[in-house]
Amino acid sequence: MVTFLPTSPGRLADVPSFERGIGGAESNVACVLARAGHSVRWVGRVGADGFGDHLVEAITAYGVDTSAVRRDPARPTGVYFRTAGDRATGAHEVAYYRAGSAASAMTARNTDLAAARSGRVLHLSGITAALSDGCLALMRELTAPRPGRPLVSFDVNHRPGLWRGHPEGPRVLLDLARRADLVFVGDDEARDAWGLRGAHAIREALPEPDVLVVKDGKAGAVVFDRTTAGGTGGTGTAGNAVRAEGATTGSGGECGEDAAGAAVFVPALRVDVVAAVGAGDAFAAGFLSATLRGLPARDRLRHGHLTAAAALTVPGDLAEPPARGLADRLAALDDVAWETLRLGPGWTAADPRAAEEVRTP
Repeated sequence: MVTFLPTSPGRLADVPSFERGIGGAESNVACVLARAGHSVRWVGRVGADGFGDHLVEAITAYGVDTSAVRRDPARPTGVYFRTAGDRATGAHEVAYYRAGSAASAMTARNTDLAAARSGRVLHLSGITAALSDGCLALMRELTAPRPGRPLVSFDVNHRPGLWRGHPEGPRVLLDLARRADLVFVGDDEARDAWGLRGAHAIREALPEPDVLVVKDGKAGAVVFDRTTAGGTGGTGTAGNAVRAEGATTGSGGECGEDAAGAAVFVPALRVDVVAAVGAGDAFAAGFLSATLRGLPARDRLRHGHLTAAAALTVPGDLAEPPARGLADRLAALDDVAWETLRLGPGWTAADPRAAEEVRTP
């Protein structure tokens, strides 16, 4: 969708003007992965209008392959407006205008399924499943077990407002997550959607995915991983669909290992937050980037936190991720240094050879 960001704080009713940007869970992940040096394809649907032109041109400018994006001459490109406040506060407002949009008309018949399945990783979002019956059928098709399918990554992204009038929404999201290989979910999402509290309870409800990442806001994140190598290496996909190609103890401490897989927890970074929107997508992109590089569980979580920190320190949905050298240097810090690290606006511009410049005691 096209995103309209307020030029000043306040209620939507009071904000006098907005700046145009781009947004959408899957396209956000695609853009960040491309900027991180991976080959990425975004598979989606936009209107044959000026906003559709802007989206395709802007996403292409990030280095994303948009050749499989379809243009719909009969339906508009979706847009949304939001306030400048933190999404977690009661004052935050979002106004979506995407009913009847081109994206909501996606189906398994009008989407390039071959393009979506052509990478090593296929990244999907629960938001798309909520848009229409056709979108949900598409999601079920892409998550269905089949020989040679890519590693399916699924971000639950529970948005209650999108499921209003559809009480089966939480069950649908749980079913889709169970069909995926790698799942991202927030502890708060799991509590609101499924009544589950704590990472281990979520893992018990989601035993099927080989990798489960449970995010707990400012506290940190835990990954349950049944894989042995710690990553897929090489090539990947994310989608609306997107293809990315090579796509509680202490810091990095193991919480135990059983049939659920080794559980590794990494605390979140201390960040001077500018805006909280887009951090979840950035975290997924950072984790997927590290997965495609074959990095171990602790480092995958740390790269997720670092990429999220880049998004948290800018006003829009998208942020330039840290250069790979800088991210690797910070991800390699010892536990004490990691937990005393503090990042603020502009930190991603730091020279990789001078990572200490972005550190504070």
